[in-house]
Amino acid sequence: MQFQSISIEGLSHRFLSRTRPPTTALTDVTCTFPAGKVTAIVGPSGCGKSTLLLIMRGLMKASQGEIRFLYGDGAGRVTAGAPPRMSTVWQSFNLLPWRTVADNVSFGLELQGMAKAERLDKAMEAIRLVELSGFENHYPGQLSGGMKQRVGLARGMVMAPDVLFLDEPFGALDAQTRLYLQEQLSTLVEKSAKTVVLITHSIEEAIFLADHVIVMTARPGRIAASLEVDLPRPRGVDIQHDKRFGELFSEIYGLLRDEVRKSMLN
Repeated sequence: MQFQSISIEGLSHRFLSRTRPPTTALTDVTCTFPAGKVTAIVGPSGCGKSTLLLIMRGLMKASQGEIRFLYGDGAGRVTAGAPPRMSTVWQSFNLLPWRTVADNVSFGLELQGMAKAERLDKAMEAIRLVELSGFENHYPGQLSGGMKQRVGLARGMVMAPDVLFLDEPFGALDAQTRLYLQEQLSTLVEKSAKTVVLITHSIEEAIFLADHVIVMTARPGRIAASLEVDLPRPRGVDIQHDKRFGELFSEIYGLLRDEVRKSMLN
């Protein structure tokens, strides 16, 4: 059976508090994340993007609704099954300061019980893919922010996930580093054909990296629209000068403008 998609139907989530009224983060979210594609989720601050990621990742249980991981048998039959292999790259680097780059990248494989020689071989290949060869024995304190985030990407990719979740992976970086890593990530994703779910505040980043963009409303988060990014691949930074790129930006910003205003009043 081959992994086909993540299907979300009628998902809602409320945060309960002993001292304050409940907060509804998500309401009636229904959407699909197809295998082998990059799906970006954009929306105002506090709209529940990261909450949705945590629920998909299995790190939080939704108040109601259903998430199904769908598999096909090649003959047109689709069934729900167990979650595929998943990995996450977070905005914060979350590197262990006492471990070298190679040991940070191979940490997940170590937890799986993989033999040292094999996990280090895999780590070295992942480090090469993010262009950090020569820094295997450096410690996080010796790296720039962009290099740390590349270690995070390598650590996610080395697990050979079926689904890679990216939660604002470049949000803490300067503009130039962010642009370079966006282009590098685009190349990595295109070569690997992985299923990617990207959470971002940046409309440009969503259009540049994604095949589909899901636009969410202000809290409580709902799906306002799902748009196809019909731009050719491979994509470089010059794609941002394409007329269609500008049209997609205007369409997404038009959907978000009032929602951002609402979020500022909440």
